[in-house]
Amino acid sequence: METENYYVVRYTGPFGFIKPWTAVRDSETFSQQFLTPSILCGMERKLFPELLDEPFGIVRIVAHRLSYSGLSNQQEQTQPRGWNKKSKHLERPRAIIMRGVMLNPVLTLAFREQSHAEEAARQHLCLCRNEDIVLPDPVIQTVAADAFDQSPFDGFELVFADTEQSFTVGYNRFDEGSEMKGWLKIVGNPTQIPSM
Repeated sequence: METENYYVVRYTGPFGFIKPWTAVRDSETFSQQFLTPSILCGMERKLFPELLDEPFGIVRIVAHRLSYSGLSNQQEQTQPRGWNKKSKHLERPRAIIMRGVMLNPVLTLAFREQSHAEEAARQHLCLCRNEDIVLPDPVIQTVAADAFDQSPFDGFELVFADTEQSFTVGYNRFDEGSEMKGWLKIVGNPTQIPSM
């Protein structure tokens, strides 16, 4: 019996922030440490625009990992959308939000087809916000599928399944607001950049 291979593309960047779905206007929040189904689906559609007409779901990315070297608290000034009328002029109140931003995030994506990995390795991605750009390593690694759960592929991976250990990670607006669920797989040391 032939062993299935994964073709692995690794993306790196200086920082990243993934807003938890439960954080609306929290004055202090930390980056989510995993990718939700909707984030991964969006990344896949960005890499492969021919999938835009496909129904919601992840088609080509078979596994993923997210790791980082630390968190940095950063202040961000915000303003609400609306205006307040005070005296004879309009004003918008300001507030400060503290965000725990990931430092040196490493995103690892695994594909079954080498051609898909090659196409992905020619493009950048955003972790969530447009400014959180991660760039691909041009070297594509080929590993046995069962070896992807070992070092050097450390990181957090949300396994998209509804099991006893699953928790809600958001609501799918493409499927009548159904709950998106998963359980967190932690491989190795996800808060330390693995050496390659």
